[in-house]
Amino acid sequence: MRASLLTPSEAAIVASVTVRDINRVIDEKILPAALYTVDDGRRVQLAACPLVGFYFRAAKALTAEKRLTLIHSFSERITGDMARHPFVGWNKANWTVRDGFLSVTLSDFIADADDRSTRLEATRAMVVEDPGILGGSPVIRGTRIPVYDLVASVAAGLPRERIFAAYPGLDETALDLALLYGEANPVRGRPRRFTILPPDATLSAERTVPRRRRA
Repeated sequence: MRASLLTPSEAAIVASVTVRDINRVIDEKILPAALYTVDDGRRVQLAACPLVGFYFRAAKALTAEKRLTLIHSFSERITGDMARHPFVGWNKANWTVRDGFLSVTLSDFIADADDRSTRLEATRAMVVEDPGILGGSPVIRGTRIPVYDLVASVAAGLPRERIFAAYPGLDETALDLALLYGEANPVRGRPRRFTILPPDATLSAERTVPRRRRA
């Protein structure tokens, strides 16, 4: 079952916007109050993500005032059951709003948010935090591959082939989901150093030091 409340980082992924955009829709009250909360940290309803995506991605075509009006119209069509079960059966509803000569549909934004939330849920299933494995650092399930090492490696520009060579149990899907996990769960506080061990690296240089002869 998908989580119905998302952190700003998670909501940004599902809505295909930036974390700054998510904070804007809360600070400027662009979303209806029922679709987010600030009581115990900022959280956005999963059901609100298509509205957020629409607001920012339609900015070049529509004025802010018109987008706000449309968000209000769309949000009225999200029933309580729809909010509790995001995107389940939403394709049966009418998501087209007509205003004079203007006709706008939310369907594409819903389909996109549905796809992105499915991938986000897949990262939660793939990544585990077990105190008995690497001190509880997030790893790919069934392995000891540190997720944030993968994220750091890609950010550093290492070729994927080199990463796969260093971690034989890794594949394209797992790497993509690991990167998504890192985006949804950015490291907080003082940056940590994450490393990847290249396949041809050695842990230490072997060097022979001649002993001094006693006089």
